[in-house]
Amino acid sequence: MNPARPEFVPDPSLSQAEMEELQRDIAEVARFEDEMDVLPETIAPAGDAPDSDQTTLGAGDDTTDAPLVAGVDQAFVDDKAVSAIVVLRNGEVIERVSAVERTEIPYIPGLLSFREGGAILAAFAELETDPDVVLVDGSGRIHFREAGLATHIGVTLDVPAVGVAKSLLCGTPEQSLDETYPEGTRIPIAADDSVETCPDRTLIGHAVQTRQYDSPNRYINPLIVSPGHRVSASSAADIVEATADGYKLPEPTRLADSYADEAKTAVNNPSE
Repeated sequence: MNPARPEFVPDPSLSQAEMEELQRDIAEVARFEDEMDVLPETIAPAGDAPDSDQTTLGAGDDTTDAPLVAGVDQAFVDDKAVSAIVVLRNGEVIERVSAVERTEIPYIPGLLSFREGGAILAAFAELETDPDVVLVDGSGRIHFREAGLATHIGVTLDVPAVGVAKSLLCGTPEQSLDETYPEGTRIPIAADDSVETCPDRTLIGHAVQTRQYDSPNRYINPLIVSPGHRVSASSAADIVEATADGYKLPEPTRLADSYADEAKTAVNNPSE
């Protein structure tokens, strides 16, 4: 799978100002509405797909035309980024690939794609399948310039993408995220003056509580979910909930995280 918009391939040699300007250009062409082959209204939790001729993102569909859902995650070895992609259909892994690229710049908040994007695109170039939707470990529209890692990758490849982050980069949640929420809670996150490319109060994503402990003494923080490209904010949350499968992380990114660690070990021990 190769870039559809090569002009947006992240270039770590750019100055910070040039990187930020490229992100503004990406935000202008990113589409934060549903333009997927998988219709949002047919998305259902695993094992609970509705009777329909449309494809769903639930694991209960046995047909070979069920959607391909990819998860992307990263690991690091010294100055190298290890990108892993795992593709699932009906909850079964049908392909997984990895790639290793040298990181040219340090971590800079808001510019993650210029550090990790090269390894991610190298991994996508190894894929034989074409995912219907991609879940990326990182932000999408919840970003200072609406162009987080999921948006940058989604626009560059022109593939529906969802950002799944573990912490809030910017924006204002409708309710405090310091409270303990039951599983299934979904808290809207709106743009504020930290987001320079869209009006205040624009819905840019959700905090999604995919799992919670029953014990009052333990709690799980929600995921920060936002559209990356060709997916709406509500559908992005639907997809993450539908693929969580009993864990905090959606299954595609959970498996990609595990595979990234496996690939990282191979980099550390190339003779094994």
